[in-house]
Amino acid sequence: MSADDKLLSVRGLAVEYRGTQGETREIVAGLDLDLAAGETIGIVGESGSGKSLSARAIVRLLPPDVHARGSIVYRGRELSDASSREMAAIRGSGISMLLQDPFTMLNPLLRSGKHIEECLAMASGSQRGRDRLLRDEAARRLSEVGITDPDVLNRYPFQLSGGMRQRVALAAALARDPDILIADEPSTALDVTTQAEILRLLKRVQEARGMGLILITHDLRVAFNVCDRIYVLYAGAVLEAAPARALEREPLHPYSLGLLLSEPAIDRKHEALTAIEGSVPSPAEVVGMCRFAPRCRWAADVCRTGEPPLHDAEPSRKSACVRLDEIRGEMGDMRIVLPTRGHEPVVRVATIDSLVRIDDLRKVFRDRSGGGEVHALGGVTIEVGRNESVGLVGESGSGKTTLGRCLVGLDRATSGAVLVDGIDASDLGKLSRDERVRVRRTVQIVFQDPYSSLDPMQSVASALKEVLHFNGFPKDRADDRVAELLDLVGLPAGYAGRRPAALSGGERQRVAIARTLAVSPQLVVCDEPVSALDVSVQAQILNLFRSLRAEFGLSYLFISHDLAVIRQVVDRVYVMYRGEVVEEGPVDAILDQPQHEYTAKLIASIPKSTVD
Repeated sequence: MSADDKLLSVRGLAVEYRGTQGETREIVAGLDLDLAAGETIGIVGESGSGKSLSARAIVRLLPPDVHARGSIVYRGRELSDASSREMAAIRGSGISMLLQDPFTMLNPLLRSGKHIEECLAMASGSQRGRDRLLRDEAARRLSEVGITDPDVLNRYPFQLSGGMRQRVALAAALARDPDILIADEPSTALDVTTQAEILRLLKRVQEARGMGLILITHDLRVAFNVCDRIYVLYAGAVLEAAPARALEREPLHPYSLGLLLSEPAIDRKHEALTAIEGSVPSPAEVVGMCRFAPRCRWAADVCRTGEPPLHDAEPSRKSACVRLDEIRGEMGDMRIVLPTRGHEPVVRVATIDSLVRIDDLRKVFRDRSGGGEVHALGGVTIEVGRNESVGLVGESGSGKTTLGRCLVGLDRATSGAVLVDGIDASDLGKLSRDERVRVRRTVQIVFQDPYSSLDPMQSVASALKEVLHFNGFPKDRADDRVAELLDLVGLPAGYAGRRPAALSGGERQRVAIARTLAVSPQLVVCDEPVSALDVSVQAQILNLFRSLRAEFGLSYLFISHDLAVIRQVVDRVYVMYRGEVVEEGPVDAILDQPQHEYTAKLIASIPKSTVD
């Protein structure tokens, strides 16, 4: 890429934290990247790799205690020493950002149209008296991102679905017609069909405008389907940079290979998911060595005696692996052999010993904003047997989570029956104390976001002991039981003294699972338990669910929008659409030969391989 072709050129970008006592901590070290007009580049890596802070450094929107140095050249103009006023003029019109959670971008007190109008007013210098023109233009901008209903302009963010909120946020980000859009995990929190719609929308808008796009994601399937080139970031450094198709065909760094192998297949069930053990270290922990060495199966002394440079491995490809020539053949063999190791399809027996049965369950919420009613569940019937894993899939708004909450008593159904091990648990308030205890010990739940479900002020030991004490476990044996629970979920006993903030996302989810196991439940409701996790951590947690089921005979009701995940952990699956079950059967039969058009649509929305 010649200098004239570059829309953005970043050289030696370093980001560091500076404490109040003068201490410093490296976050990103020496990032180089280039972006041309109309090109899409991806920055991929696990949480903690420095992806988001790199993006914020480019637009100079770092937190007060985080600082950047290096060269950032936009259209030939150096931004690292630009004034605050100059940067304010560039943000939005030159470089704009779209964040993962649209609630972060959208003011909950402003109607959707107002967000776009404010950005348009900044672009045109509009004054009072032009409200009608601004509103008409806001409607046109919403139409550009696929929203043709003008009433959306009048709605608040909380009145919109996740996909609609992301479209409004995108319209606001594009309002000043930027040359570059930085999209930070724009589809991670969305269900598979909405994700596909948002990604198609991004590409369509980009192509129509000739805009440069930087996509930040931990999902390689998404990156391969959207990006022209990909930078693989790990512990603050780029370990590989390559054209997207070349990287998908053959990764040239063990970390990139590990990410690829961690992806669950949609077309088959693995014997065991391949996971990168451990978690991303801080850059300070891997000074003077290959940053991936502590987790790499091929690490040798040469990998620990200096940080390998990012070098040309092939034309247009760079790798930071010093042993690439030695291990390339073995890496290629793993790429071929491991993904083909399948698991025999699960054949369900004709009858099951029912543990939970939900009959004709209906749930109606009153819409407080408009006075109407929302029918979340419209007569759902499902069954989960003992030592059976059952999946519940569908888009956001299909009623999956509502059904799970009704099962564990967090919501009360409007009508219908919830039978838990022979007890009618439709209304826990009507049960005797002994019956409530029995139901709660039979069914427990693991939530999507472990950080939200754990008290940030409680240590791991306190969180587990609280559950033990509430359920009458002897206090003098609590410490031993805490150690046992941590061992069950693969955490050292020393983690008992840590608080959630000191744990990685995967470690927090393991603690949440340990807390669920504290009462020895028979059924665990798993509500999107891996959707917020990186792909390698996701593989670790899914393997954990499998091993716990094998060891304790657990049953699962596994709620997810990710069909590749569902295939790995369930025997049967129910497909939900608008509060109703539209298809049910063995997971392999449903995913291989869907009978309902909605199921087929879900499967078709999954990002596919771009390599023949």
